[in-house]
Amino acid sequence: MSINYKIKLTVFDKGVKMSPSDEIIDFENTPSSGTSISGQDLLSSSNDKISDMPDISDLSKRIKFAPDKGHIWFDQRRMFLLHSRAFGALRHNMIENAGASMARAILMRTGYTAGSLDAEMASRVRKNDELYDVFSVGPQMHALLGVTLAECVDFDVDVSKGKFTSEYIWHDSIEDDAHLRFFDIGPDPVCWFQIGYASGFSSVFIGRQIIYKEVECRTQGYKHCRIVGKTYEEWDDASDEMAILQPHLQNFNKTDTDKKALLLEETTKRAPNILPDPKAVMPLSGKNSVNSSDENFIGVSPGFQVAFNKLNKVAKTDATVLFLGNSGVGKEIFAKKLHRISLRSDQPFIAVNCAAIPEDLIESELFGVEKGAYTGAVTSRKGRFERADGGTLFLDEIGTLSLSAQGKLLRALQEKEFERVGDEHTRKVNTRVVAATNQNLLDEVKAGNFREDLYFRLNVFPINIPPLASRRPDIPLLINHFFKHFSETHNRTPSGFSERAINALFTYDWPGNIREMENMIERGVILAEPDMPIDIQHLFTSGEKIDTYMMTVRNNGHLDKFISEDEIKDAQLADSVTSETPQTMDDVLSKLVSSDMGLEELESEILKKAVNKSKGNLSKAARMLGITRPQLAYRLKKSESYGT
Repeated sequence: MSINYKIKLTVFDKGVKMSPSDEIIDFENTPSSGTSISGQDLLSSSNDKISDMPDISDLSKRIKFAPDKGHIWFDQRRMFLLHSRAFGALRHNMIENAGASMARAILMRTGYTAGSLDAEMASRVRKNDELYDVFSVGPQMHALLGVTLAECVDFDVDVSKGKFTSEYIWHDSIEDDAHLRFFDIGPDPVCWFQIGYASGFSSVFIGRQIIYKEVECRTQGYKHCRIVGKTYEEWDDASDEMAILQPHLQNFNKTDTDKKALLLEETTKRAPNILPDPKAVMPLSGKNSVNSSDENFIGVSPGFQVAFNKLNKVAKTDATVLFLGNSGVGKEIFAKKLHRISLRSDQPFIAVNCAAIPEDLIESELFGVEKGAYTGAVTSRKGRFERADGGTLFLDEIGTLSLSAQGKLLRALQEKEFERVGDEHTRKVNTRVVAATNQNLLDEVKAGNFREDLYFRLNVFPINIPPLASRRPDIPLLINHFFKHFSETHNRTPSGFSERAINALFTYDWPGNIREMENMIERGVILAEPDMPIDIQHLFTSGEKIDTYMMTVRNNGHLDKFISEDEIKDAQLADSVTSETPQTMDDVLSKLVSSDMGLEELESEILKKAVNKSKGNLSKAARMLGITRPQLAYRLKKSESYGT
C-alpha cells in the first residue's frame, strides 16, 4: 500500500527581513516574560507555534538525569549539556582557525550523525503513529534540546515512491544566536549543524538521500530561518552539500574569512574544486557517473570516516596495509580505493582470494611457474607478484594460508624477490602488498596457525572496517545506490520501498553486512511488481530474523499493529480500576447487543472514550484504537453529523 501524507500550512512572515538589531536574542539572559515558551507550555503543546505537532511528552519522559553518576540519558543514549556561549566560542574558533568551509563541513557531518540516530529512535517511540507524527520526532527533538522551535509549512511524503518534500520555519535558532555574537549580518545562512541534522534524520527516515537547504536565515537579516528538504535527485544542484556529507570524495582546504561578514560564497570560489574527480560522486541519480572501483565506496557514518581517514593517510606511501573486518564489510572495495588514490593508480591492481587456491597451487599462483617445472607446465607463466609489478597486490583472506605458504610469502615481502616454480633465477619486483582477513590473526598466532613474523610484517598499518550494523547513517545511501543500480541492471521499474520495508531494513542486524544488503536489494528489485513498492516479503525470503515490532499476528490470524506491553498494562490497569468483577469479551458483547444502543452511537461512544482517556491527544487515542489520526478525526466528525 502506498503511504502518502501531505500537509500544507499557512505561511506567515515569509521573506520579511529584519535589521541587525531585531530578533537577536541574548540567549543566556532572556527574560521569562514576552513570547518565550516554558517547559510546561512545550509539553502541553498549547503554544500556537507548535499546535500542529503531536504531544511531545513521549519524548520528554525519556530524558533521565543521574547526577550521582555524572550521567544524562535520552532513550538509552548518553547526552550532555553545553553552555550556549561555549557552543558559540567553539563555532567561532573553528571558523577562525579552520576556515568557514571546514567549520561548515564538520558541523554538518556532526548534525547528520545526530539526526540519523534520532531517526532510528523515532520509529520505536511512535511505531504505531501516522507518518507525520513519527517524522515530527526530529523537529520536536530540536525543541526539546533547546536548539530551535520548528514550525511545519509543507510536508508532502510518499515513502513507497521515495517522494519527499518538506519546508519548515525555525524560530529563535541557537545556532544563529551563537553566530551573531561574533559576526555581523551577512549574505549566507549558517545553521550548519541543524541542516546536517535535518538531512540525516530525513535520509534515515525515508531511506533515500535527503538534502536540506537553508533558503532564509536570521544571520542574513530575515526574521526567521526557513529550510526546504528534497531528495538529492529533485535538487537542481546539491553537489556542494553532497561533497560535505561525503567527505571522502572531496578536500576541504582552509580559507581566509572576513571576521565581520562571513562570505561563504567567496571562500568557496577561492578554494580548489572540492570534487577532485567527477566520477567519484556518489551515484544517487543519473546525473553523475561512477567509476566501477568506487561504486560501493559510500558512507557518512563516523566509523566509515575513521576508516577512510586512515586510508587517505597511508595511500600515498608504500606501507603494507592490513584490512580487518567481518565478511561482507567491503574490504576489497577499500583496497581498490586505496590503489586508486595511491601513487600507483596507473599500474595494475591484482586481487587474490587465498582461500580459493588449493594448497599445492598457491606457490605457482603467487610466484609463477617455468616451462617443464611439472607435468602440464607446457609454458612459462607469471605469478600474481609479477603481474602486479609496479602496482598493488591484494591478498584477501590471508589467514587461510598454510604455514608453508606463509613462509614463502614472508620472504617475498621482506626481500621483494622470489623464484618461479622450477626456476633458479631470482626475480625482483616493486609490488605493494595489501592484505585482508576476517580472522583475529593475533589469536591465530597464539594458536600456532599463523606465523608471528609474518603477522608483524603484515600488521604495519591495520585499518578496521566496521560492520554495517555500526554504520546506520550509511544505510539509506547504500539502499538508494543498490536500488538504482539493480533497477537499471535488470531493467526493472519498482516504485521504491514500502514503509514497513524501510523500517525492517533499518532495524535488521545485517550479519552479512554490505554483501547481504546488496543481494537483498537485488532480490527485492527482481521480485517486486512493476511500478509497485518493494515490500518485506520481497526482501526477507531466506528465514532472516527481523524485528517485528511494526506488526503482530492476532489470535484470529490477522496481521495487525503491535501494541506495546506498557500500553497493554495501562489498559489492563484501567480496566481493573473501573470494573468490579472481571468480564470476558463475550460478556461485554452480550451486554452491548442486549442494549438499545445503535451501531453509530456505539462507535461514537468508543471514540469519545478513547479521546477522553488520552486527555484530548488524538494521536494517542488513535493509537489505542489501532487507527491513524486522520481516520479518527474523520470518524469523530462523522459521529457529530449523526448528532450522537
